[in-house]
Amino acid sequence: MTSLVRGNSESSRHEPPAEASAAEGDDTLIDMPRTRAWDPARRFDTAPVPRSWIEEHFGPEHLERMRSQTVGSGGNGMIVLKSQAEEVAAYFADAPRGPLFPPVTPPEVETAEAIIGRPPPALLRRIYTEVGDGGFGPDSGLASLTDGRRAPGDLIDWPCSITRHERDCAAGLPGSWLYLASGSCTMQWHLPLLAAGNPVLLHDTDGWVPSWGEGPHDGLRYAAASLRQWLWTWATGGDVWTEALSLP
Repeated sequence: MTSLVRGNSESSRHEPPAEASAAEGDDTLIDMPRTRAWDPARRFDTAPVPRSWIEEHFGPEHLERMRSQTVGSGGNGMIVLKSQAEEVAAYFADAPRGPLFPPVTPPEVETAEAIIGRPPPALLRRIYTEVGDGGFGPDSGLASLTDGRRAPGDLIDWPCSITRHERDCAAGLPGSWLYLASGSCTMQWHLPLLAAGNPVLLHDTDGWVPSWGEGPHDGLRYAAASLRQWLWTWATGGDVWTEALSLP
């Protein structure tokens, strides 16, 4: 069953102010995500930093002190840290600012709309046309609207929302659900384009079994109150999973 965001001491810190909750306040909800999305240190919830760089600039003993900010490590000598860690800010201090993938054009949005069969909310349209074509945002980051985007150093293309949408429809998900981003394991974030208020759904692809008479809604685990809330939480340094996991 889907749960809605409830006010609490953790999530209330990331609630958009009243003026940003209305359509005329969307400028704020574009400027703040753009600032974070165009910062290579903060465009995702985590960032990789070379272990050797940390040892050189902070000393070998520093690795033990930064455990609370460490998320994981890779075989390529990188340490994955929370994006707010001071080591991340220092490592990316001189990196060029700008989007990982350039914003899409209005005709590209219209092409996506024709495939989906429904227009996205005005706020999401502005995110893609004014901030970037995915490659930033909550959890694993927004998928792109256009196929074939590839981040520097990656061996595979960035997820495409339209490609995922077609695959999800073939798997039985509602055609009005637009894929936004991947969560952990089998979890996915979707935007139901026909729902009032534009909530954001967290769906477990393994959470429903058609042969048992279950439908996609049986896989719903959580709903953010709105796309604005979901983006605002991330833009202000919050974690969309913290709000999801705080609910019973």
